[in-house]
Amino acid sequence: MNSLLYYFKHEWATITQSQFLSIYWLLVVVACVLLFPLLWKEKWAWVKILATFAVFYFTYRMLIITLPYTSWELEIDFLLTKYEILFKREIWQRYLYMSVFYAHIFTSPLVLLAGATQFSRNLMVENSTWHRNIGKLYVAVVLFISAPAGLVMSFYANGNLVSKVSFTTLTILWWVLTWQAYRKALQKKWIEHANFMLRSYALTFSAITLRLYMFVIGYFDLLPNWSGNDVYVMLSILSWLPNLIAAEILIASQISKKLMKKA
Repeated sequence: MNSLLYYFKHEWATITQSQFLSIYWLLVVVACVLLFPLLWKEKWAWVKILATFAVFYFTYRMLIITLPYTSWELEIDFLLTKYEILFKREIWQRYLYMSVFYAHIFTSPLVLLAGATQFSRNLMVENSTWHRNIGKLYVAVVLFISAPAGLVMSFYANGNLVSKVSFTTLTILWWVLTWQAYRKALQKKWIEHANFMLRSYALTFSAITLRLYMFVIGYFDLLPNWSGNDVYVMLSILSWLPNLIAAEILIASQISKKLMKKA
């Protein structure tokens, strides 16, 4: 209990000391006021409300990770593992990597939030314009910014050839599945559209599952005899493949048909 109280006090201090994070949580409160009455009308209302809040929380954690990079310093956090690219290769490679790196990390919270809104049946019916516009925003950011940037980053992924191939596969699938979701919407094939959106968002959520695995393994010291490189290679696969399998299981249960039934 004391550890939990300490955690909340620490998080509160972090939020109140940052104007950006304070604004984020203020917007979350406004979003909850608007979204929760819609979600409350749906089946499994509490599950959907808790899942929505979980997305808000995980996006907040992503913002915590992202904020230090607004200093634009090169020798900081994750970039410390990219010393060779940033300081030992051609200068164009440094500028290319930094450009796609910033594009990828700064758009990640946006696609996480935008994608999560697409699975509310009442939002689809009662606020269909919002549903379409947020969906278009999600698709545009993934297709033109996040996935292409992630693809370039995957060529320089830490680990070895396995992690590079894994992240390359992830970003190509992410782009293709998101494009297919948009294509099916244009064709008004709504069940297939929902299926592809579910697959796309499962891969979007890999940004969260990767960090959850890293936190659990580090906090509980689960793999003490593994090198950091070996752990990262393993997580390069576990971060997205189970997500996609879970999406396929949900699709096989005809969740998209149930979601679209009222619409």
